[in-house]
Amino acid sequence: MKRICFLWMLCVAALMLQAQDFVLGRGQRVRVYLQPTGEPVSETALQMLADDVEAVLDASVVEVKKPKKAQIVAELNKNLPREGFRLFVEKGGLHVEGADAHGLAYGLLEVSRLLGVSPWVWWADCVPVPKEKFELSAGFAVAEHPAVAYRGIFINDEDWGILPWSGGVIGPETNERIFQLMLRLRANYYWPSMHEVSKPFFTIAGNREMAHKYGVYVGGSHCEPMGTSPATEWKMRGVGEYNYVTNRAQVQQFWTERLKEVKGQDMVYTIGMRGVHDGSMQGVKTAEEKLFYLQQVIDDQRQLLATYVNPDVSQIPQVFVPYKEVLDIYHAGLKVPDDVTLMWTDDNYGYIRHFPDEQERLRKGGNGLYYHVSYWGRPHDYLWLGTFSPLLMRQQLTEAYRRGIRQMWILNVGDIKPSEYQMEDFLNLAWKGVGDSPLDGEDELGERKAMSDFYEREFGKVLADTLTSLMIEHYRLAFDRKPEHMGGTRVEEADKQYWNTFRPIDGWTKADVRKRVADYLRLSDAVEALEAQVSSRQKGAYFQLVKYPVQAAAQMNFKFLSPERSEQAYDSIVALTHLYNNSGSEWRSYLKWQSFDGKGIMDMAPRKLAVFGKVTEPLVYPEAQPQTVLFSTDTWQHVPKGELLTFPFDTEKDSVTFEVRLLPNHPVNGNRLSFSLSVDGGTPIVIHYETYDRSEEWKQNVLRNYARRTVTLPVPPLQKSDKTHTLIFKAVTEGVHLREIRVIPFAVATTLRLPK
Repeated sequence: MKRICFLWMLCVAALMLQAQDFVLGRGQRVRVYLQPTGEPVSETALQMLADDVEAVLDASVVEVKKPKKAQIVAELNKNLPREGFRLFVEKGGLHVEGADAHGLAYGLLEVSRLLGVSPWVWWADCVPVPKEKFELSAGFAVAEHPAVAYRGIFINDEDWGILPWSGGVIGPETNERIFQLMLRLRANYYWPSMHEVSKPFFTIAGNREMAHKYGVYVGGSHCEPMGTSPATEWKMRGVGEYNYVTNRAQVQQFWTERLKEVKGQDMVYTIGMRGVHDGSMQGVKTAEEKLFYLQQVIDDQRQLLATYVNPDVSQIPQVFVPYKEVLDIYHAGLKVPDDVTLMWTDDNYGYIRHFPDEQERLRKGGNGLYYHVSYWGRPHDYLWLGTFSPLLMRQQLTEAYRRGIRQMWILNVGDIKPSEYQMEDFLNLAWKGVGDSPLDGEDELGERKAMSDFYEREFGKVLADTLTSLMIEHYRLAFDRKPEHMGGTRVEEADKQYWNTFRPIDGWTKADVRKRVADYLRLSDAVEALEAQVSSRQKGAYFQLVKYPVQAAAQMNFKFLSPERSEQAYDSIVALTHLYNNSGSEWRSYLKWQSFDGKGIMDMAPRKLAVFGKVTEPLVYPEAQPQTVLFSTDTWQHVPKGELLTFPFDTEKDSVTFEVRLLPNHPVNGNRLSFSLSVDGGTPIVIHYETYDRSEEWKQNVLRNYARRTVTLPVPPLQKSDKTHTLIFKAVTEGVHLREIRVIPFAVATTLRLPK
């Protein structure tokens, strides 16, 4: 009996030991065991965790040689998916398991997240809350792994922000801060800055080593093949013209030198060729020449990779980017090797131009995505305020993921600031993936949840719901017209008047203007009032993540839409930007965001475009014409292929003109986007609304974020049993997203008039 009792007591003691919570107290020494991996990224993450533990608990981390002596044990588990990690509490200790060095790093920094350290602790002054203790309950467990293999960012259009702030060179110190942020956001893929004003990444001492330290795969954009940056590098070491038709040997030598230099570096090699910057391949004119020589380029590059990197070229990560005119060459029959990732692109304004078909989805190299939330180019830049719609991004990324784009995702983030939220949202989606079964409204609910989690982490549960609603309104207003597009100007047009002559926004009326001004006044005032509830510790983060982007966007709208406020609005933007770059002891101990030239990381007038200047003459908007709105939504409604929507309307006329507004996305299957309209069961009329690269209609669409079709339809006499007429809308193809339907005066119908 005594033996049974003794065994029972041992079992109880073992269970109690097993059920112990994991607890760290303030000021204590934290013992950590980290299994060696042969890669520095896990050691780097441990040092970052040590800094976070010190910031939150005023505690020190010491590394021990044996796991039995450690409170945190970090070890490899080869059974986990690539770069995956697992955390669990057992016997009062915290175990971190990683599939590989990256998995261990992400697992260690998951502990930082649980401590309450934001990924934006440095980049947005998100100061963590000090704690007396940190605990995880017995039985705590979490396991995660990436949905997309290569997840990263592109520092681009760096001329006015991050480059001058870095002192004119984006070197290892700046890149270390970028890589720390990437590691916290579980990103592993980097396209460095590449404009003519930037010194190329691999020509700067220390950059290669810093990328290795943080486990970053270095790549290059669509016009930077084989690890080179021709926009600046060709002038430095190229011979003759960057022309494969007439100077093939020298171009190959240019690439070969880099391949020899970076052998052993973690790389994703971009293959193919465009011009020295963002232009077409030089030396080719006809479609046939473009196809022939680009095919030759790819075949030759593969031979170089086999010679200087790995004889089994299929084991080398490679990507081909069918961007702009290269997409047409691909469609003309270009043969891209099966092990190369095809990286599809958006149209620079967030609408993905091509989704992989069934054959492309089966490729060994898989499919990737290059996406923008910042852009320099026609019809007009948007480099300033980071107002790109998170909901549009989620909708497009969800479509991409469900259609098999899961190998590489990279985001053009401009200068990082002020697109912090979009950057994190993008990388979270790349890490977590999305559901395979689309549900109506899922994107909107998912985005609200993601936004709420973000603002709760940064500003607490009390403010999270209010902030989420305010920021959703901020992005909604900017989706209707980005702040940078409020002047009605355009860039890169042959007619220079487009560049510097302000124009009223097409389709807006005085009523639209009054409502928009009122909406921005309410939003700006609400953001100002909410600041009083933000702690002094959070003031800097609030200004950077909320106040500056919202109030600067509001003032840009007042400048163009409210003549009595215009001059003051311009001055307010100047003052807000000065505060951003020159805030001192209230938020931080030094002028972190002030650049060496005294201007700062935030430039209120990128490229010094006319839209950023003062407005000397008020813009005149017309009075509203009587219109009946049959359907309207703040965002859009997805209409599945074949689905019918019906809308009752009254009229005494024998024909009615309808204006239909739709999300200006591109076809998701095939090359058509189509819907049909009919009245009272009459013969449906099919209307197409897809656009093509940089057409005039496409330019209008992306500036206003809707495609428009106006259609006049015959209206038959009412039957005795009917009280109203019915408009029937049907999605003829996949990818139809409806924004608005109006009944408008007959005279306004200019796009398409159909006979009775």
